[in-house]
Amino acid sequence: MKTKIFKIFTLAAFITFASCGDKAKEAETKSAEEAAIAEVTAVTYNVNTTDSNIEWKGFKPTGSHNGTIAIKEGNLSVNDGVIESGNFVIDMTSIVVTDIPAEDEGNGKLTGHLKNADFFNVEAHPTATFEVTGLETVKGKTMLSGNLTIKEKTNNISFPVTTKVNDNDVTLTSETFTIDRSKWNIEYGSKSFFDNLGDKFINDDIEMKVSLKATKA
Repeated sequence: MKTKIFKIFTLAAFITFASCGDKAKEAETKSAEEAAIAEVTAVTYNVNTTDSNIEWKGFKPTGSHNGTIAIKEGNLSVNDGVIESGNFVIDMTSIVVTDIPAEDEGNGKLTGHLKNADFFNVEAHPTATFEVTGLETVKGKTMLSGNLTIKEKTNNISFPVTTKVNDNDVTLTSETFTIDRSKWNIEYGSKSFFDNLGDKFINDDIEMKVSLKATKA
């Protein structure tokens, strides 16, 4: 009996460890910085909202949920094939849950919860913003830094991206990274704000992947 219990405990520990290990690395997060300013010779590319979005994934002890958020507008300024500055607006009212069938009651409940005042509060804060503060190569990776503002709270984050620039288009795709939602005062079910949640907590980590396509203005 002891052997069986030990095996079950070991398996549970392994699953928990594997689940944690699968999460993407947290973006470096620090205080807001001055926005980057492009040279006068830079070329402006306007974000194509149809081909741009943010994929998200949230975690809790019993599993995870994922979905997308639309990009409302934005632009990138490019000089000699390098992004010098830019910004984009995230439409928080467009949050979609993709891991639960759209016709299921659970989809509507989760989507509504994410939009409610106890989470992103999209009625009061219908948009979030990202403003480029820099782009540099670190250990062979291109790192994009920018001020991310959610619910009027701003932090600077840095994460790896791949960019491709040609005469007519710019594409920017990030690696999957996480942000700690507690740093933007998103409190619901967070151990950073509440005690005695037991197994009813929701992880502070939110995985994100940014995909942008912009067309020459």
